[in-house]
Amino acid sequence: MIRISACAKSGARKLRCLAGFLCIAIFALEASAQSDAFRNPILRGGYPDPSIVRVGDDFYIVNSTFEYFPGLPIHHSRDLVNWTLAGYGIHDPELYRDEVNLVDVQSDGGIHAPSIRWHDGLFYIITTNVYNPGGGQPTEMVNFIITAEDVAGPWSEPHVIEGAPGIDPDIFFDDDGKAWYVGNHGPADPEFPGQGEIWLQELDLENWRLIGERHFLWRGACDGTWAEGPHIYKRDGRYYLLIAEGGTSYNHAVMIAVSDEITGPYISNDRNPILTSRNLSYSNWVHSTGHADMVELADGRWYMVALGKRNDEQGDSNMGRESHLVPVEWEREPFEWKDPRYEWPVVAPATGRVERSTPLPFEEAPQYRNDTFIDDFDNETLDLQWNFRRVPLPGVYSLDSREGYLRLYAHENVIRERGRAALMGVRQQESDFRYSVRMEFEPERENVEAGVSLFQKDDNFLNFTLARNGGENVLQLTLAERDRAPVTIEQRTLGDYPGEIVLRVVSRDRKYRYEYSLDRGESFTAFAETDAARLLSRGYTGAYLGVYSSANGNSSDEYADFDWVRYEGYERI
Repeated sequence: MIRISACAKSGARKLRCLAGFLCIAIFALEASAQSDAFRNPILRGGYPDPSIVRVGDDFYIVNSTFEYFPGLPIHHSRDLVNWTLAGYGIHDPELYRDEVNLVDVQSDGGIHAPSIRWHDGLFYIITTNVYNPGGGQPTEMVNFIITAEDVAGPWSEPHVIEGAPGIDPDIFFDDDGKAWYVGNHGPADPEFPGQGEIWLQELDLENWRLIGERHFLWRGACDGTWAEGPHIYKRDGRYYLLIAEGGTSYNHAVMIAVSDEITGPYISNDRNPILTSRNLSYSNWVHSTGHADMVELADGRWYMVALGKRNDEQGDSNMGRESHLVPVEWEREPFEWKDPRYEWPVVAPATGRVERSTPLPFEEAPQYRNDTFIDDFDNETLDLQWNFRRVPLPGVYSLDSREGYLRLYAHENVIRERGRAALMGVRQQESDFRYSVRMEFEPERENVEAGVSLFQKDDNFLNFTLARNGGENVLQLTLAERDRAPVTIEQRTLGDYPGEIVLRVVSRDRKYRYEYSLDRGESFTAFAETDAARLLSRGYTGAYLGVYSSANGNSSDEYADFDWVRYEGYERI
């Protein structure tokens, strides 16, 4: 979000800085709008497991957020290619501490694979919270539903569905008024480890409970190899069951089956998978495509949203799994001898795969890509883009202690597995970027630090911070690599530190370059350099660019004031 009003608080220099960013943003918007095609991904950064719904002329997408908070981001669009973050399904910390626990949830646990639907004036999101208590106890999978009249909220408390095993549930509203729960689980008689099975049961929405007989629908087109992510659609009187299969890596795929009855039996499409990248080179620009949902447009056309990972760094991506858009056409089987001849969705009919550039869904609505994020902290609440790892610590930040600044307190906590720290960030959206912050910070006690954090997980981050060490102000770069203790890899004493600093990280040529300025950004000094691949996404989420402060195990009332944050992304071709 671009806010011009903040220029006054820092004078002419700030105005020039903001004007430069505005010019970049406007140029990017104009350049991207001069085409009759759109570019994938449509939601850049860590937005996996997309689910989509249409309400009139409006489209909404919800995504998984795992251990991050707020959870379940909901984007809105009227043209399928330009999306605005409208709110979060999970936004009240008090509701996610107990039965649905996001306070000390493990990395890659938390909120999995939601589905968003609309029925009789109400939005429904159904999803799973995966929580491992540790100590050898079994993992708990809690499936729940939240509702709202407006996607911006407020959303209801979580309605937990008891007796619902598995993950990735869907809710389907049939023409006869019945609501159905569609889930996955490990079958009672698995043929191999990891085999999944899709099941169905009627759902009583008055009492939020399953009723009636449970029906076992399908083990997938590949014998149920990680069969999950089910969605049901009704078309011309038949029921279509769409699932993900093959796991979330290179063998990820989208499968579909059909039945005359919602309870089955379901007949697999002979042409499965209908979308995958498993048949393409590992060097293809995107891979691991799958976990899809479909939507019908008002004019009868269909589109699919699916996750995929860009192949930007060593066959992987810092951004993790992102949301892509693909056209769909329905075709009837051509076999004269076959009865019935089923109609099936053909995904990306021209090429059969997710393309980086695809014709616009609506010719009159070009794609406007804004690759900047600017926050001057002038609002009473945080910009919607900011996220925390888990439910944030109370009182760890303030927007009203100093007008126009984010105050981040040096909490005793450090970044650690299942922990919460004074750490917040926004999603990295491109492999190449420039990220900078202006910070006012004068530490007094030893080992108190504050600055920039680039983070993937509790054991994978880069902290570029100012700290008090040996009675001096020291600039340092700390690296945490998976399963290794954090290590300070560069350190420099700032003898004439004026009490404020601009920290900048530039990603270019597969390198991160760390720079700092002691004259409010008029000039920068090189500090260190690392490989960009230090923050590759090996888990379910993508990288964040943020701010961090810690007293490293000691109690402290010190704090850092952040004047502004700037991010510019550059698409790597």
